Amino acid sequence: MKNKFGKFTGLTTFTLVLVFLYIPILLLIIYSFNNSRIISTWRGFTFKYYIELFQNREILLAFRNTMIIGCLTTIISTLLGIVSALALENKRFKGIKFFSGLIFLPLVMPDILLGISLALFFSFLKIEMGMLTVLIAHISFCLSYTIIVIQSRLEGFDYSLEEAAMDLGANKWQIFYKIKFPLMLPGIVAAALLSFTLSIDDFVITFFTSGRGFNTLPVYVEGAIRRGTITTINALSTLMIVFTIFLAVVSRRIRKYIL
Repeated sequence: MKNKFGKFTGLTTFTLVLVFLYIPILLLIIYSFNNSRIISTWRGFTFKYYIELFQNREILLAFRNTMIIGCLTTIISTLLGIVSALALENKRFKGIKFFSGLIFLPLVMPDILLGISLALFFSFLKIEMGMLTVLIAHISFCLSYTIIVIQSRLEGFDYSLEEAAMDLGANKWQIFYKIKFPLMLPGIVAAALLSFTLSIDDFVITFFTSGRGFNTLPVYVEGAIRRGTITTINALSTLMIVFTIFLAVVSRRIRKYIL
């Protein structure tokens, strides 16, 4: 009897959590087709806000900026993460604990503090705010995640495999390419996907480092909501949800293929 009650309670709690998480998303998708400027009142079904969305040059430009920053951030932070993880793998390096602490620091630092500090840093160097400063800022906070994810794949690595490969005549490049890289690959893919997701989703740090005339989608959405153009934003959010689901499915397929 107790087991049945426990299962029922657990299932009910799980269902309520799912409802709490997904009902707002479902409402957003439904009201993206609402033929009304007031989102609380249903006036009929329409696709006009999706048509307006693709005719809005500001949104298309913000989307392009977001994709460019996201892709460049993913590539650069992942490559730097691979190199850094391999460097931190050297246990004989005396400063490894100090540098590991520095890597974890951006993870616990509030976004607003990181955004303000980067804005002051760029201002001190007299660098004009724009795409370059946003890219540097995104790489700076994504790098910690990529290093940690990739480094976790190297923990517990059997170094006897390296010794065996060297006994068989393999050089350091062959050892990395044929032994270490396949082991690191799931972590590299996970780090890249995480970096891309964090980049396209960031608002606070981008807001402080973008300056005037350069918008990403999160910054544009915040401004549009303040101006009251919530209907087009509902359509945009729906498409972003579809895009996120697509990325999740693709990443799962990639990880399944790699593993």
